[in-house]
Amino acid sequence: MSDSVLRTVSLTKRYGRLTAVDDLTLDVEAGEVFGFLGPNGAGKSTTIRMLLGQVRPTAGRATVAGIDAADVARAHRNLAYVPADVALWPQLTGAEILHLLARTGPGTDVAYRDELVERFDLDTSRRARTYSTGNRQKVALVAAFATRAPVLILDEPTSGLDPLMEREFRAAVIRARDRGQTVFLSSHQLAEVEAVCDRVAILRAGRLAEVASVPQLRALHRAEVTVTYTGAPPDLTDVAGVDAIAADGDCGVRFALSGPPAPALRALARAEVTALAVREPSLEEIFLDYYGAEHAG
Repeated sequence: MSDSVLRTVSLTKRYGRLTAVDDLTLDVEAGEVFGFLGPNGAGKSTTIRMLLGQVRPTAGRATVAGIDAADVARAHRNLAYVPADVALWPQLTGAEILHLLARTGPGTDVAYRDELVERFDLDTSRRARTYSTGNRQKVALVAAFATRAPVLILDEPTSGLDPLMEREFRAAVIRARDRGQTVFLSSHQLAEVEAVCDRVAILRAGRLAEVASVPQLRALHRAEVTVTYTGAPPDLTDVAGVDAIAADGDCGVRFALSGPPAPALRALARAEVTALAVREPSLEEIFLDYYGAEHAG
């Protein structure tokens, strides 16, 4: 993929007998919001550390804007990073920290930074030692979104934010994409990923389980169909793609549908159907399909 700005090729990291990341190949395009999903222990954080050059891979390679991630000084001129747990210089004010980060990074849109400070309701006159977890997160997010870096790597970036600030975060992600920046978003907030991401990768036990757009992922999984009818119920026995058939009241039936809908529609056409509703699976339901209910919550 010629315009990939984040790339991993057969990326592998082993710690003794434990394989944290196993033969991971990804291409993230310029101007894309890319979601990176997986439970604790799936290998997300290890992958990010290799992208940042903090950990050397056992095999394979990672590149940022065409630069080997192991060349940290050059690669970091092209990225901004927000960790899940932000640490700041305790004696500096928020304004001083933002100024320092702007001087050491790949350039900052100062006017946009000031706008973000207002949008995130951040008091930059206070010293960092007085900041809550959420306010420390805001400082890092403002600095990252205001940067001119082509790549933003965000690792659980909204963990300390309230719902109103999460809305501002989503708006900032969309604006970053509109500015041509690439956003690599690792998150447990599935609704957040579903709202802003163009594509999603699901990691399981260090291996790539799936990578696709949200609509493509939904198409791979079962939709729930609810039908009401008059007269005899529709005969859905042995219809291709139909599963988990259950009564829904006296004159209704509910079933799961996967694959092409034509066989089910033909079966329904032979009945006196009065209403039909289709509910697509959410990203959370798709995620749980891969991991099972033991990972819920």
